[in-house]
Amino acid sequence: MDQQPLWRPSAKRVADANMTEFIQAVNQQNDVKLKDYASLYQWSVAESDAFWAALWDFSGVIGDRGDRIRYTDANSPAKNSQWFPDAKINFAENLLQWADEMGPQDAIVFSGELETPRTLSWTMLRNQVAYVAELLKAQGIEEGDVVAGYLPNISETVVAMLAATSLGAIWTSTSPDFGVESVLDRFGQTEPKVLFTTDCYHYNGKTHDSLSKARDIAARVNSIQQLVVIPFAGDGSLSQPLSNDEQNWRDLLEGDVPTLTFTRTDFNAPLYILYSSGTTGKPKCIVHSVGGTLLNHLKEHQLHSDVKVGDRLFYFTTCGWMMWNWMVTALASGATLVLFDGSPSCPDTGVLWRLAESQKVTLFGTSAKYLEALEKQNYVPGKEHNLEKLRTLCSTGSVLAPEQFDYVYRDIKQDVQLSSIAGGTDICGCFVLGSPISPVYKGQAQVRGLGMDVNVFNSAGQPVVEEKGELVCCNSFPNQPVGFWHDHDGARYHKAYWDKIHDVWFHGDYVELTSQGGMTFFGRSDAILNPGGVRIGTAEIYRHVNQLEEILDSVVIGQEWQNDVRVVLFVKILPGVDLDDQLETLVRKEIRTHCTPRHVPAKIVGVTDIPRTKSGKLAELAVRDVVHGREVAQLSALDNPESLAQYKNRPELDD
Repeated sequence: MDQQPLWRPSAKRVADANMTEFIQAVNQQNDVKLKDYASLYQWSVAESDAFWAALWDFSGVIGDRGDRIRYTDANSPAKNSQWFPDAKINFAENLLQWADEMGPQDAIVFSGELETPRTLSWTMLRNQVAYVAELLKAQGIEEGDVVAGYLPNISETVVAMLAATSLGAIWTSTSPDFGVESVLDRFGQTEPKVLFTTDCYHYNGKTHDSLSKARDIAARVNSIQQLVVIPFAGDGSLSQPLSNDEQNWRDLLEGDVPTLTFTRTDFNAPLYILYSSGTTGKPKCIVHSVGGTLLNHLKEHQLHSDVKVGDRLFYFTTCGWMMWNWMVTALASGATLVLFDGSPSCPDTGVLWRLAESQKVTLFGTSAKYLEALEKQNYVPGKEHNLEKLRTLCSTGSVLAPEQFDYVYRDIKQDVQLSSIAGGTDICGCFVLGSPISPVYKGQAQVRGLGMDVNVFNSAGQPVVEEKGELVCCNSFPNQPVGFWHDHDGARYHKAYWDKIHDVWFHGDYVELTSQGGMTFFGRSDAILNPGGVRIGTAEIYRHVNQLEEILDSVVIGQEWQNDVRVVLFVKILPGVDLDDQLETLVRKEIRTHCTPRHVPAKIVGVTDIPRTKSGKLAELAVRDVVHGREVAQLSALDNPESLAQYKNRPELDD
């Protein structure tokens, strides 16, 4: 591991960071002498109650905190801790708290493939939330009811979510690229009463109908009482007429602005229902709390990402991925949301960077795969665009290879905090993140999240440093899920995270804690290769294979073979290139040179497409099941399920 940092924050940047201000506040209030991130982290874990209480005050949470910070029954494990059990809070109230002060300034900017940017001021945002909340009240929506969105990443999606949560209702969403059956697998379980949709959306230069699918969903989910249709076109026109029992969004925004009120609920009341990818069965419906989600996102935005009032935050995401939920909470920090819906390469590779330049984006969030694709295309955003305002670049979704760290600092910007962040849908947040007062080392996520006792356990269940193992969290934290929807005794929730090691959160990532306090990721534990009993992280192979210019993408699995496991690598080749002996030799040499002989695949097989989930994650387990002749559950969770046909009955794998 390269010991020299790629980036160090300047003295001014450290002095101006929210993290530095927070350390000073903690020192003053708790009679301690913390001086850097490492000491703050250790204190936040050792004194987690004091940390979360200090964060509540520092981040300006609106609500009644109550007297108790955490309550744990003497006979219950730590995972059953109740955080802020006396608190009363409303999510939308916190996200709209800047509306009076910021008034005419931008709260949300939306842009798409075919749309010029359109803005929503803070005043307009609050007013639209008030209008839509009135509709929901008329439908009888109240605390604990579920409201759903089948929506692209547009400003109206944020409005609908805020309207629902202002009433204490629960928000759940998917993006319109999900097929009907996939949505039914989700909303059929959570039973929303109102469904928001658009008439259409744009992707890759084409217009796609979403209203027909939404009508099918509404007809088959008996709980849905009202379908609300948002015109996707900026002029408010609909692509097709509505029936009498369907509500046009535009008609809601008429007349005097209603008074907007906020229903404060318990800190641990449900806020969101998110869905697991569902590649191994019906999606798990993961319930996240109002207070835990808000407080943790404030931590991750204000401290780890240094988001300040007036910043402009962009994340490339859909409403079917938890990064949408993560992104929208930035409103609570007084930041402007810069939204984009569509393909990140339509009409060309520069579309997102033009948006970042024109909107003076300060935090740019994307996926590791996107950065890898930019490098392969030799695209240099730092040369093509003025990124003067960009301070933080976040990457998530899959492992960020060390070579992409070099790419960012060489071709995007030298003075930028590169935050490789990881956590997920399970916690609607992150276990490892960035730190604006700490250096960035090549190939490493900067730090473990404050207040979370994140460790790496070896096979004996012992914490280790500079040794590969399982990512675990050994303490309770406010943004633990409330549980799974309809999992009344908590058995499924317990089995998913707490069953492997008593009272320890087992996350399922294969990682290494470095001597610098950062984290290196090697892939998902359930996709680990195990030839000859040696555990190999798949990311180690992708790092070197995907750097070859002849290879566009790859997926690697372990094939059961002669009472052992052998490594099989599927590669998507650049058009016009043949997978011949010369290229296979190059691939094997690259892996052998940079990894070990055990990493070298026994078989290299060409394919034209690599299966991924709708959030862009490699579907390694689905490929493994197809190769072994096993049924793949929940094909609808995949973005390109038809690609799996190429992996079935491959003659190359018969010898």
